[in-house]
This record gives sequence, C-alpha cells and structure tokens, in this order.
Amino acid sequence: MKAEEFLALVQGKQDSAANRGMSLEEELNESNAYYVSHDIASVHKKPTPVQIVKVDYPSRSAAVIREAYFRQPSTTDYNGVFEGRYLDFEAKETRNKTALPLGNFHEHQINHMCLVVKQRGIAFAIVRFTVHDETYVLDASHIIHFWKESIRGGRKSIPYAYIKEHGHLIPVGYRPRLDYLSVVKQYYFS
Repeated sequence: MKAEEFLALVQGKQDSAANRGMSLEEELNESNAYYVSHDIASVHKKPTPVQIVKVDYPSRSAAVIREAYFRQPSTTDYNGVFEGRYLDFEAKETRNKTALPLGNFHEHQINHMCLVVKQRGIAFAIVRFTVHDETYVLDASHIIHFWKESIRGGRKSIPYAYIKEHGHLIPVGYRPRLDYLSVVKQYYFS
C-alpha cells in the first residue's frame, strides 16, 4: 500500500459501507474552511490516531506503508470553538428512510459526548438522511437517551420522525454549503 493510499484510507476516502458519510464530511469540511477563513469559528475534523508499524523505503519518494493499526478509538469527528464555546460533534449519514440506526455510533463516542455535556460544552450530531436530502443538528442529549434505552432492550435506532421533530434542519447554501453554525447559534445561544 502506497503512502497516498494509506492516507486516503485513514481519512475515510475508501468506498465502503462504513464511510458512506464522506459526502457529508466533505461538505462539513468545506463549511468549516469557510468559517475559519471568514474568522467565524475554528472547527476542524479530528485526525484518526494511527500507529505505523512497518514502512518500506525502496526510494525516498516512494515510501510504502506495509503495516499500521489504529492506536485507540477516536472520540467524535469534529471539535472546535465558536463564539467562545467548545463544540464537539459527530457526522452521520444514512440511506435509511425511517430511522438513524444507533449502530452508527460507538460506545466511546457516546461516552465522549456525555463528558462534553458534563463540562458544559456543546455536543451534538449532524445527521443526514440521504433519501430525504435533509441534514439536521441533533443535540447529544437525544442520542444519549436513545443509546441508554437501547442498552435496556429498547429500540436500536432513532426514528426519522423524532429527529425531524427534535432536531434542527440545517439550511443548504453556497457559502457555507451547510450552515450548521447558524443552527447552533439559534439553538444553543438563545
């Protein structure tokens, strides 16, 4: 595996079911770049912690990564600061018409969101339903609630109707593409 291929794999650019959210992430990355360049906020995608174990150097410009592994589970996808407040969020995309499967989240992500909320940070998920072409900000409290209920034998997903009612639809535009911070400002700052 060449270094470029490995970086694409680590950054989530491989074509697999686990990375269907890449178009959402690309739009979020573009939006974040806009926010940074216009001095609105500093929000960035967190790098995936990877330990490279074996690299072959046939020549200086042609390093080939032969073995690597994830050092630790990552927390959430994005974090940053907006108007003096800490933001931490996960980006999820689903083709499901009726619900967001909780299997899209990992326990360490839920635990991390709980810690952020406990410290009075702003934690949420940006959820895209590709079939409906709708993207929402959903506060972490809702995700945490459904997660805890699923552990007790409850449903294993968050219904689309629930997200439509309790989430906040993100306006789609040109610059930024997904103006999620306008939603964050309205919901968390008012």
